[in-house]
Amino acid sequence: MSSENFMNLLIDSTHCKDVDMLEERIIKSTTIDTSLYEKYDVKRGLRDRNGKGVLTGLTEISDVMAFDTIDGEQVPIDGRLYYQGVNVMDLINGLEGRRFGFEETSYLLLFGKLPKEDELERFIEVSEEFQTLSGRFVRDVIMKASHPNIMNALQRCLLTLYSYDSHPDDISPKNVFHQSLGLINRLPMIAVYSYHSYRHFRMGETLLIRKPQKGLSLAENILLMLRPDGKYTELEAKVLDVALILHAEHGGGNNSTFTNHVVTSSGTDTYSAISAAIGSLKGPRHGGANIKVQEMFKDMKAHIADWSDEEEISAYLEKILNKEAFDKSGLIYGMGHAVYTLSDPREVILKKYAQKLAGEKGLTDEFNFYDRVEHIASELIMSRHKVHKNVCANVDFYSGFVYTMLGIPEELFTPIFAIARISGWCAHRMEELVNGNKIIRPAYKYIGYHVDYQSIDER
Repeated sequence: MSSENFMNLLIDSTHCKDVDMLEERIIKSTTIDTSLYEKYDVKRGLRDRNGKGVLTGLTEISDVMAFDTIDGEQVPIDGRLYYQGVNVMDLINGLEGRRFGFEETSYLLLFGKLPKEDELERFIEVSEEFQTLSGRFVRDVIMKASHPNIMNALQRCLLTLYSYDSHPDDISPKNVFHQSLGLINRLPMIAVYSYHSYRHFRMGETLLIRKPQKGLSLAENILLMLRPDGKYTELEAKVLDVALILHAEHGGGNNSTFTNHVVTSSGTDTYSAISAAIGSLKGPRHGGANIKVQEMFKDMKAHIADWSDEEEISAYLEKILNKEAFDKSGLIYGMGHAVYTLSDPREVILKKYAQKLAGEKGLTDEFNFYDRVEHIASELIMSRHKVHKNVCANVDFYSGFVYTMLGIPEELFTPIFAIARISGWCAHRMEELVNGNKIIRPAYKYIGYHVDYQSIDER
């Protein structure tokens, strides 16, 4: 039965006149009086009234800082992000003179320390052994039921990998580490192959399946497998590598990592836990935010004649804030962050590389347009909401622009995020398995009424 016929049947059976009436009934029956959240001191979104996250766990994997405590008071600072105690800015600056660092970042997250040269070489050597997918898996899993939403393809493929694992339910640290290396190194192949399968079976394009090459970084192999000619510049690969590093981890409280902790705490297998995290990341309020930024900029480019005219830019941003333009949500996407105040360190770093890449691509005018929108939007939002907290751009503001310059299609924007974040997820999963002794089970207060049962004839 089609969904339309089902809805018509349901409408008839409940004597509704149209779908809108049915929707109204659903909304009415599920709406909760918002004042009750305050009455019962419910931390909506696991945040307090000031937006600070409720403490639900401990971690050594990463730290996100937006304030310093001086004389007992919190003072806003430029944002800092630490991986296993190492400042991510120092991590990226330390790559000066070296080509790539995502593999080293994965090692840091998984082992808790930076590798020595021989340790990194061995880690890369072992990792390359996992950069394989059988022809049977590619044919029977990746190429079946192709769809433009590659995030769903990632989930489906990861859950199917369970059947290809001889010890899928073994949650010992040794086996989970083995599974983690497999996922970190196979997810790029699954994502790119899923995209090419979609383009072939849904869009009639030539099917391209190219294997990764040993000796290349993960960033290089993504570009190699994605592009028809397999070619890329050193700067292109470097910028993608930096983007992967910046997205690899962001504390235990972000939605997908917390989801990973929750599902892991039940004692389930690695494939189920990581698949759940991918399901969380898929959401437009989380990993899909950079796509909204790109859509917003496409709209602005179509309506702003002079990209250098700050008054014209400001006027159109006012329309967006007034819910008169773009998607009429009143939001300027890519602006603001739940934790960072003065700046998002990931955005600061990625913006620098976006400028370099824009120079190589002849897109400096477009980069300058992004830069103007960033500063004008911040001032408008603070003025509009009369907030004392600074409103800074977040990493999503430039990541979509960077991916577009790299020729990465929008269908792969969020999967690229997942490819990077899986290192952090795997580190958090092992931390939960080693230290967590209880299933994570928060409470929900029942605010409905108890009623007597009525037989069907009495209703």
